[in-house]
Amino acid sequence: EFFVEPFNRKARQENLRYNNMLKQLSSAQLATLRRWKAIKLYLTCERGPWAERKQNPIHWKLANVENYSRMRLKLVPNYNFKTHDEASALRDNLGIQHAQPSSDSLLLEVVKQVKVSDMEEDKLDLPEEEITARVNIDEKEEQDQKEKLVLLEDCELITIIDIIPGRLEITTQHIYFYDGSIEKEDGVGFDFKWPHSQVREIHLRRYNLRRSALEIFHVDQSNYFLNFKKEVRNKVYSRLLSLHSPNSYGTRSPQELFKASGLTQKWVNREISNFDYLIQLNTMAGRTYNDLAQYPVFPWILQDYTSEELDLNNPSVFRDLSKPIGVVNDKNAKAMREKYENFEDPMGTIDKFHYGTHYSNSAGVMHYLIRTEPFTTLHIQLQSGRFDCADRQFHSIPATWQALMDNPYDVKELIPEFFYFPEFLENQNQFNLGRLQVSRELVNDVILPKWAKSAEDFIYKHRKALESEYVSAHLHEWIDLIFGYKQRGPAAVEALNVFYYCSYEGAVDLDALTDEKERKALEGMINNFGQTPCQLLKEPHPSRLSAEEAVQKQTKTDTSTFNLFQHLPELKSFFIEGISDGIPLIKAIVPKNQSRSFISQGSPELLITVSMNYVIGTHGWLPYDRNISNYFTFIRDQTVTNPKTQRSMNGPFAPGLEITSKLFIVSHDAKLLFSAGHWDNSIQVMSLTKGKIVSHNIRHMDIVTCLATDYCGIHLISGSRDTTCMGGVPVGLASKPFQILYGHTDEVLSVGISTELDMAVSGSRDGTVIIHTIQKGQYMRTLRPPCESSLLLTIPSLAISWEGHIVIYSSIEESTTLKDKNALHLFSVNGKYLQSQVLKEQVSDICVIGEHIVTGSLQGFLSIRDLHSLNLSINPLAMRSPIHCVYVTKEYSHILVGLEDGKLIVVGVGKPAEVKPSIKNLVSRTVGDSFGSLFQLNQKSPSWINKLKNKFDFSNYSK
Repeated sequence: EFFVEPFNRKARQENLRYNNMLKQLSSAQLATLRRWKAIKLYLTCERGPWAERKQNPIHWKLANVENYSRMRLKLVPNYNFKTHDEASALRDNLGIQHAQPSSDSLLLEVVKQVKVSDMEEDKLDLPEEEITARVNIDEKEEQDQKEKLVLLEDCELITIIDIIPGRLEITTQHIYFYDGSIEKEDGVGFDFKWPHSQVREIHLRRYNLRRSALEIFHVDQSNYFLNFKKEVRNKVYSRLLSLHSPNSYGTRSPQELFKASGLTQKWVNREISNFDYLIQLNTMAGRTYNDLAQYPVFPWILQDYTSEELDLNNPSVFRDLSKPIGVVNDKNAKAMREKYENFEDPMGTIDKFHYGTHYSNSAGVMHYLIRTEPFTTLHIQLQSGRFDCADRQFHSIPATWQALMDNPYDVKELIPEFFYFPEFLENQNQFNLGRLQVSRELVNDVILPKWAKSAEDFIYKHRKALESEYVSAHLHEWIDLIFGYKQRGPAAVEALNVFYYCSYEGAVDLDALTDEKERKALEGMINNFGQTPCQLLKEPHPSRLSAEEAVQKQTKTDTSTFNLFQHLPELKSFFIEGISDGIPLIKAIVPKNQSRSFISQGSPELLITVSMNYVIGTHGWLPYDRNISNYFTFIRDQTVTNPKTQRSMNGPFAPGLEITSKLFIVSHDAKLLFSAGHWDNSIQVMSLTKGKIVSHNIRHMDIVTCLATDYCGIHLISGSRDTTCMGGVPVGLASKPFQILYGHTDEVLSVGISTELDMAVSGSRDGTVIIHTIQKGQYMRTLRPPCESSLLLTIPSLAISWEGHIVIYSSIEESTTLKDKNALHLFSVNGKYLQSQVLKEQVSDICVIGEHIVTGSLQGFLSIRDLHSLNLSINPLAMRSPIHCVYVTKEYSHILVGLEDGKLIVVGVGKPAEVKPSIKNLVSRTVGDSFGSLFQLNQKSPSWINKLKNKFDFSNYSK
C-alpha cells in the first residue's frame, strides 16, 4: 500500500495532465486553422487583394443579433452550408417509414406522478441582510479594483440549435462562460466574457416548465439564456444582483416586473407601438428567441388574404381578436365547447381542455421558418432526417389561413418575423422542398396574398395593419387571452381558451421524477408540445386611447412634447441668433443620455454647437417651455460671443478639407467631443466640461474624413483618405481600434455603425458602399447604387435606420448639368436594393428617424421623406440659407438645423396653445413683413419681458 497508492495517484495526475495537454494542443490547432480560414476568406473575397474572378455563391443563415425592438433581421454567411439533398430524397422515397414505438401510455402514467396542484409566483425571496449587502457593495473591493472570483457554477447555455454544457464564473468585474462541449463549432465554442457595466437586465426564466434558468440582456442587445440546477439558479441570481446597480431588475416575479415597468400606460397613451408592446410582453412573460418551445408569439391580425387591395379602414379585413384562433370561425366554436364538456379522464389526471395542440411550439416555429437556416436543419432533425411532405409545409399564406379556418385542431398563431423579416418568405438557399400532391406545383418561395407585390411589400403592409386603428382598439382583447385573465380559470373556459394542462406554468414538477429516462421523455413532450406564457395580468387589460384622445391628453400636460413626425402639416420654424453670427454653424446636437441627478429633473439639458471657426458652445435646452405651452426653452452659452472666454478646438485642420458635420461627434453623455480632419491624421478628444483636449489618437495613415457613433453610444467608427475604416473603437479614450476595415480603392467619405446589428457601413469616392461586421471585422458585401452615367459616382453621405435599412446619398462629381446628378438609394439590412429617388438639390446632412429620412441641402431646403418609398412626406421647408447640419432631438420633438449664416433653426410643432387662466399676457413679434407666432406667457414679475429677451431671441422664420 505504501508504494502502490502514491504511484497510482501520481499516474492518475500524469494521465490527467497529458490529456489536458492534448486537449489544449487540439484546441490551439483548431483556433489556428480558424485564423487561416478567416485570412483566406479576407484575401480572396470580392474586395480582397487576391479576389477570385469567379466568386463562389454565398449561402446565408440568420444571425442572432437583434435591434432595440428585438427584431432578428440580419443574415450572415453560412460557411458550413448543406443543400440537404439527402433529406429531400428521403422525403420523396415512399418506402417504409420506421414508426417510433408509442410512448404515450408510459408518459400519461409518468405525468400522473408529477402533477402539481398549487402554483406560486416565480420570484426570489432574499433574506433582508442580503438585500442591504447588495446596496452597500463592499467598498474596499471597489477601491481594490483587482478582479476576484465571486461564484463558480456548472450550467448550460441554451441556444436554438444546441444545449452547450459549460461553466459560469462571476467575478467582481466580469461574467465569464466557458464552453465545456467536446465538439466545438469551428473549434471556437461559445465562450464569452462581459463586464458587469454592460448588463442591462436579468430575467428569471423557466426551462422545460422548470424554474431553473436566467436570461441576461446586455446594453448592445445581445442576450444569453443559461439553465442551472434548480437550487443553484437563485443563488447565481442574487449574486449577480449584488454586483449590479439596483436598476437592473430586482427580486421580482414577471407579474410584479410587468406592473412596475409602466409599459401598459405607455401603450395606452400611444407612446410605444403595438409591435414594441407585444415584444416586451413576450419578453416579460418568459418568451425568448433562445428556446424554440418558448418562442415569442404574435397574433394573426388579418383575415383577408385574397383581395387585390388591402383596405385597412375596413374592419371586415381584420380577424376577431377577442376569440382564440381555433374558434375565430364560429362553426368550430360549438364543436370545441362540446368537446370540453364531454371530456372525462378515467384516471382523473388530465383536466378538461379545448385544444390538444398549442398556439406556439417548436414545430410551429420551424414550420414557418423552414427556408431560413438554422431552422431548416432543425426541421429536418425533427422529421428524422427528412423534409416533411410538401403539402404539410408552409407554402402559402392564404392557404395557411384557410386551413386554420377549416381545421379546429390547428391553432398556430404567428411569430414576430411576419412583421419584420421578408427573407423568411423566400427560398434564397434553393432548398428542394418537393411538389404539392394535387397540382404537382413545386414549393419554392411562399405564395403571398394578392395585395402584396413582393415579400418586402407584404411585411410593410402587414406591419401597417398591426399598427392600424382597428388593431390598436382591439389588441388588448388578444392580450387577455394569451397573457391575461382569460389565460386560466373560469374566464378561460368561458372564452374557449383552455389547453392541455401540461402546457401551463407550474403544472408539472419534473424534479419529482427519479427515473432519468422518464424525465427526458416528459421533457421532450413538453418541448414539442409548447408552453403557455407566464400570466402577467389577472384583471382585464385596459384599452388603448384613440389617436385623437392621445393628442388631447398630451395637449393638457405642461411638460409633454409632440412627436413632430405625427404632426408634419403643422411644422413651424423658429430661429435663434447670436451663436455664431455670420459664421456657418456646422454641428448642433442634444446628446441623448445626459446623466441627470434626481434633483435636476426638469432642468435644461445641454445643446452643443460647433461653428466653422471651431468655437464650441454648450447651451441650455428644454424641448418644452414651462410658460409657453408646446414651445421650447433655449439658454445661450454666453462664452461663444466673448473672444476671451471662447472655447475652441486646437487647429489646424488639414488644408483643402471641407469642414462638415461628419468631422465631429459628441458622446451620448455630453462629456466628450471627438473631432477629425486634423493635419496630423489624428482624432482629437476634447472634454466639454474642462474645455481642453484630453486625448490625441493617431491611427490612420492619412487625413480622417468622417466619424460616426452608434445608437447606444458604445462604439465609434472613423473613415479616412487612406481608404480604410477603424471600426468598433470604444467611445472613451481607448487608443486601440477594435477592427481595421479594408476594401475601398479610394478615400472613405461617409460611415455608419450599428452595434446591435453588428454592422459597420462605409461609403467611398470609389462609388461603392461596403458592409463589414464590427465584432470580427468580417467583409459581408458591397452595395453599388445604380447609376446610368459613366462619370465618377461618389457617396458623400449615408445613414442606417433602426431596422438596418441603409440610406445612401450619391452624387456625380464632375457633372454640373446632369439632371440625375444627386440621388437617394435604399437598401435592406441584407443588401437588397429596394428603391432610388433622384434629387434636385445637393444634400449636406442626412439622418434616419423611425420611418422617416430628414435631409438638409446646400440649396437651403429641409426635406422629410418616407423611408420606404423615398417620397416627400411634406413640401420641403425653405431655410433661405444653405444648411450645414440637421439633428432630430431625442423625443422627436424638434429638428435642429445649422445654417451658413450662423443661425440655428428649431423646427417643431407649432400648435396654438390652449389659453389657461393663469396666463396674463400675449406677446407677438413681427419679422420683416411676416407675423410672428403668438406666445402666451405667464407674468411672474415686472421684469419678465427682459428675461424673455435674454433667454432667447426667436421669431417665426418660415411659413
